[in-house]
Amino acid sequence: MRRYSSPREVLRQVFGYDAFRGFQEEVVRTVLEGRDALVLMPTGGGKSLCYQIPALLRDGVAVVVSPLIALMQDQVDALEELGVAAAYLNSSLSPEESSAVRSRLRRGELDLLYVAPERLLMSGTLALLDELKISLFAIDEAHCVSIWGHDFRPEYGALSVLRERFPKVPRIALTATADQKTREEIAEKLLIEPKRFIASFDRPNIFYRIVEKTSVREQLAKFIRSEHPGECGVVYCLARRTCEEVADFLVGRGVRALFYHAGLSAEERAARLALFQREDDVVMVATIAFGMGIDKPNVRFVAHVDMPKSIEGYFQETGRAGRDGLPSDAWMAYGLNDVVNQRRFIEQSDADELHKQLATQKLDAMLGLAEACDCRRVRLLAYFGEQSTPCGKCDNCVNPPQLTDATLAAKKLISCIWRIQQKSGTSFGAQHVIDVLQGRETERTRRHFHQELSTWGIGRELTDRQWRAVIRQLIARSVLWVDARNHNVLRLGDAANGVLRGEIKVELRRTLLEAETKTRRRAPEDRPDRDELLAQLSAVSRQIFEALRAWRLETARTLGKPPYVIFADRTLVEIARRKPTSVDDMIGIPGVGRHKIEHYADDIIEIVRAEC
Repeated sequence: MRRYSSPREVLRQVFGYDAFRGFQEEVVRTVLEGRDALVLMPTGGGKSLCYQIPALLRDGVAVVVSPLIALMQDQVDALEELGVAAAYLNSSLSPEESSAVRSRLRRGELDLLYVAPERLLMSGTLALLDELKISLFAIDEAHCVSIWGHDFRPEYGALSVLRERFPKVPRIALTATADQKTREEIAEKLLIEPKRFIASFDRPNIFYRIVEKTSVREQLAKFIRSEHPGECGVVYCLARRTCEEVADFLVGRGVRALFYHAGLSAEERAARLALFQREDDVVMVATIAFGMGIDKPNVRFVAHVDMPKSIEGYFQETGRAGRDGLPSDAWMAYGLNDVVNQRRFIEQSDADELHKQLATQKLDAMLGLAEACDCRRVRLLAYFGEQSTPCGKCDNCVNPPQLTDATLAAKKLISCIWRIQQKSGTSFGAQHVIDVLQGRETERTRRHFHQELSTWGIGRELTDRQWRAVIRQLIARSVLWVDARNHNVLRLGDAANGVLRGEIKVELRRTLLEAETKTRRRAPEDRPDRDELLAQLSAVSRQIFEALRAWRLETARTLGKPPYVIFADRTLVEIARRKPTSVDDMIGIPGVGRHKIEHYADDIIEIVRAEC
């Protein structure tokens, strides 16, 4: 295996870039010095380089702890395309293939080994590592170690064995999402006096949009067909059945969609993931089982048809859009039922009271983001302790909502809930309260004599949908809360008296309390896409780009790898712009390293000459 003299040489010769981004170089040097590092960097920010470059400079093999098989395979495919000796050990390998990897390790032929935490902790794997010269341990998705995180996995906590068993081997823990409590737990359990590197959580290329859920499948189909026709995206749903139904609906609307969830066999999940990775027009409708394995750079949108349970989860899932840095969308639809369902999931879980309380706090923060009338990005970044100014690139910035005073409606709602409780000695759910406000006789209102209440029919000026909007806002402000332990009834919160006394003003979007009006669609300049990038090319360069894309797809199919591990779109655009006609012309193009020049320069030069 070739040895390199400096981080910048590796960056240029292997990865094809002339300069590091942000604090990448400082992280690399920290690990090269044998120190531990904690790295927080948003998805697509270049976390993998922080351990891949030291792996090529330090003696021995770097062991990378990765939570999903698909992610390991993707990383190894990409490294092999760069000429880096990498492999993985996981359940997808046959006994013979696993034995071959172990033999390569013992012969010192690998620079990087990817392994899941469960397999690493097996006695046989630890015994194997005892035989080897290990250059570093990289623990990806390190937030999984924390009970405060959104994706807690107990086996991550057992990774503390690494610092006990291999105390002289540096460790680097990496994640895209971690609040202060999570960071402290990562450092405490996995590292020793780490140097901390905290990047901005901002993903400026992502446009955040949250809409009220009405007819969510139609809303989703319209969003995809109008703004992302023929493009790759991910749609997240809470339930398996919802995934299947939404995928079928999209197919019926002309969208190439597949569903993905844990109910599929391992073989079927692998086949669908492979199709998603290798094609550029597939929309995957999935539960969060389709999660951290997504490493595809040209996902143009991530949509949620159900509200996520936390801002951490939302941020990480939306971060899977636009990893290539090009403009992308984060779209979410939500309604009152999302809040009710999430509360129920929390209460019905086997978690202890501390975890339930924590989950409730996280859900409240997520609801606050959904109900916000100010900049979405400011709210997101503030959750992670980062101050910012209005971004101009979210729905609330581009189309500022007009607010109207809803305090009177809120007082009516609070009074109605209180009167119902006084009359019946118990509480009721949202729909029953709305029925009383509307003066709508039902079997339940008659049975409990609620037509005798003074609040009967005092809310007929608003529709059911508008009352649900008021309820959502009051839940978000702790005026009301959903008692999931008792059939999701509405109860008055600590702030209810403040509203009644006029100390708390309640405001809602005007469109929620008045007749529906059409909101202004974003103008093209509000959301540029890849076509804007291509528009900067001449007609000849665009022909070269399309020819290169066709060649890349055919090459990827021949190799059985995703097209983006051959070259990213940005690299193809730059090749088309520069029109290289010799090997020397290829040197210095971003994303074109030595190994790729050796393997692909002749094909690229031939394509350029043919199109010029």
